Amino acid sequence: MAAAAGNLRDRLLIRLLLRLGCRISEALAITVGDVDLVSSTVSIRHLKQRLKLFCPDCSTRLSRSHNHCPGCGGKITKALKESTEQSRRRNLPVDAETMKVLKDYIERGGPVVRNGQLLLFGINRHRAWQIVRECAEGAGLGKLINPESGKVHHVSPHRLRDAFSIHAVKTDDSGDGLRLLQEQLGHQSITTTMRYRKVAGEEHRRWYDKLWSKTDDSSP
Repeated sequence: MAAAAGNLRDRLLIRLLLRLGCRISEALAITVGDVDLVSSTVSIRHLKQRLKLFCPDCSTRLSRSHNHCPGCGGKITKALKESTEQSRRRNLPVDAETMKVLKDYIERGGPVVRNGQLLLFGINRHRAWQIVRECAEGAGLGKLINPESGKVHHVSPHRLRDAFSIHAVKTDDSGDGLRLLQEQLGHQSITTTMRYRKVAGEEHRRWYDKLWSKTDDSSP
């Protein structure tokens, strides 16, 4: 898919999404300073907004489903909101070929200054989505159909993250493999990572076929 990119920047973006499994927001936030050419790693920063709700009368913590305050019993018409931002970093290894493209891109002056930072890409999410869609079409990849809703979707950045994850699980679905995948993807809960094992795995089918492989031979 990266080969379908029209320029070095787009090719690098596709490679990072496919080879790192990072979120599109994380890829667009990478600065030149986040790239370690010596250790062949990239530092990924993940920002997450958390919204807390409180009772306007007694300040008791609320959930989104509360219609009445569990503290004072009053009806909740308008809760007090408090927004906090959490930032986490993780250092991800980069394969040799992707690091070569990354180094070439930096040396050619590809990074762009935005808000005082030297960003690798300097583009917004909308443009990044366009690049992924255009490269997918250029590579001859068809649109995706949601099996539940029947809706047709273009290949998106998150589908590349999914592709990385499924490939990783098919390659190594051991306990250590899943733990490392959790770290790679930046999941707080292993439960979130385990869903890729469910998607990629064929254990159930193999187990079921094994149940009847011998009895079928002797059945009338």
